[in-house]
Amino acid sequence: MADNDMATRAPESDTQENAPEQSAGHTEQVAASQSVFPGDTPAQTGPTMGEHCTTDRPTPAGEVPTGELTKLGGVECYITKPSDYPHAPSKLLLLLTGGTGVRSTNNQLQADKYAAEGYLVVMPDQFDGEPATSTVTMEQVNETTSWLDTVKLKLAEGVKAFTIDMWLAKHTPEKVLPALHKVVEGAKEEFADALANGGGVYGVGYCFGAKYILMLAGELPDTVAWGQAATGDEEQGTVKKAPVLKAGAVAHGTMVSRGDLEAVRSPVYIAAVKDDPLFPEDDVLTPGRRAMEANKVEHEVKVYDGVPHGFAVYGDYDDAKIKHEQSQVFGEMLSWIQGH
Repeated sequence: MADNDMATRAPESDTQENAPEQSAGHTEQVAASQSVFPGDTPAQTGPTMGEHCTTDRPTPAGEVPTGELTKLGGVECYITKPSDYPHAPSKLLLLLTGGTGVRSTNNQLQADKYAAEGYLVVMPDQFDGEPATSTVTMEQVNETTSWLDTVKLKLAEGVKAFTIDMWLAKHTPEKVLPALHKVVEGAKEEFADALANGGGVYGVGYCFGAKYILMLAGELPDTVAWGQAATGDEEQGTVKKAPVLKAGAVAHGTMVSRGDLEAVRSPVYIAAVKDDPLFPEDDVLTPGRRAMEANKVEHEVKVYDGVPHGFAVYGDYDDAKIKHEQSQVFGEMLSWIQGH
C-alpha cells in the first residue's frame, strides 16, 4: 500500500539495477551525458529509463482501444472521448506516455479509462514516430538454464541500455516541448468546448511523460518553455511563461530534475516508487517537495511500497498486490484532476 514516508524495495527493481559490465557501463554514461544534437540538453548520467518504461505488460484479454489516431498541430495523437460527448460536457486532458508511445495498445487503453470518466483525452506522439525499443527482458535471463545464453542475454541487456540512452539523447526538451505546444494549441482550438468546461487543460503523465507534465505545470522562462533553451541557459530577465496546465498528476517519473519540481506552480499529484533509481527520493523528490512547500504550491506525494517502476501504466500483472496498487494509483490520479 502507499505510504507518504515509508516503503520497501520494489520486487522487480532488480530489473532496473542489473548493471552491465564496467566497460559497457562507462559507454552508457558517455552516451547519457551528451546529446546527439548541438545545443540540446544532455541526458542525465546514471539510470535513465528502465525496462518498465520501454516494454508493455501483456494487454488484458478482450480489451480493444476505442479512440482514433489523428493529427493535431501536425503531430500524431491518439484521441479518445467520452461515449456521450459532445451531447454531455467534457474536460480536456493531455496524457503523456512512457517510452512505448502513442501506438501502444496499453497506453491507448489507459487513455480510454480517463475518457470513460468524462475526459476528452489527447495523447500525443512525443517521439516523432520513434518510440523506445526493448528487445531483451531480464525475465528471459531468469528463465534460461544455459550459462552461455545467460551471458549473451546480459550482454544484450547492456547493448539495450546503451541504445535507450542514445534514444534519450535524441528526445530532449528542445525537441519534445515544441511538439507538445503545437498539440495543446491545436486541442484548444478543436475542443474549445471541453477547454471552457474544464477551465483549462489538465495533464497526466507516466515515466518519460511525467517530466513534461511537470514542466507544463511550471512557470518557466519563455525560451525554456518553448524548447529554445535548456533550463539554466536562459538569459537573465527572460519573461517567464505561466503554466500550461490547470492541474497535473504523474506517476514514477524519469529524467525529472530538481529544477522541474522547483518550477511547478499548478497543483500536482506525484506517485513514486520507494528506492527507485529513476526518480530518486534524496536527490530529486524530497528537495522538490520542500521547494513546492516553500512556494506554497498545492501538491500531494505518495511513495508506493512493493511495486516496480512503471506499475501505474495499464497492463496485466500476475501479482495481486501490483494489480491493486495500479488500480489505486489510477483512482488517486483521477481524483486529483477531478478535484481541481
